[in-house]
Amino acid sequence: MKAYSAGLMSQSFWFIEFKKIVKLVSDGKSQNDIKAACVEENLLGAVNPYRAKRVAGYLTNRVSVLDAREIQMFIESDLATQKLLNLIAVLRTDRLFFEFLFEVYREKILLGIPVIEDSDTNVFFKNKGAQSNSVEGWKESTKSHLRQCYFNYMADANLLVQDGKTRRITPPVLDIALERHLEAKGEGAMIKAITGGI
Repeated sequence: MKAYSAGLMSQSFWFIEFKKIVKLVSDGKSQNDIKAACVEENLLGAVNPYRAKRVAGYLTNRVSVLDAREIQMFIESDLATQKLLNLIAVLRTDRLFFEFLFEVYREKILLGIPVIEDSDTNVFFKNKGAQSNSVEGWKESTKSHLRQCYFNYMADANLLVQDGKTRRITPPVLDIALERHLEAKGEGAMIKAITGGI
């Protein structure tokens, strides 16, 4: 079981960049080749080589949790499914964010509550703090930053829509091929976390 981490704060959804890395993987490029190209050719449009190397590292790690079928699915899918595959890769690498979607976002959908609020994340972090010394030790600024990250990722993946100060929940309908693939891999919990399924 992965440890809880606030590492998502140093990353973004990076959809356009993720798409470039997936294409390179699909073309048979190795992680080392991809990282080198990101730094030497500035494929990701980073502000400096240090940033290029960091972002390339995050993204190659993210893409590495997709299997060959998911890479192919990404290449062939529509925009909405591509964004969900990026989100799935993030959730596979970040236990806390996965649990947030499974325990908070999903519960809202199951209860028919159409919005998600700051207070929901406050309760979530308080509960996790009771289970984990590392989360309990986080500063309020860390939790606040992480909350904003979670909401940004969810908006970028079309799981919610920011409407003024209101965050409206918009659970996606998974592509049937992707849903069946996740079920076959034993990732029913992933489907539930994203769609709010029972």
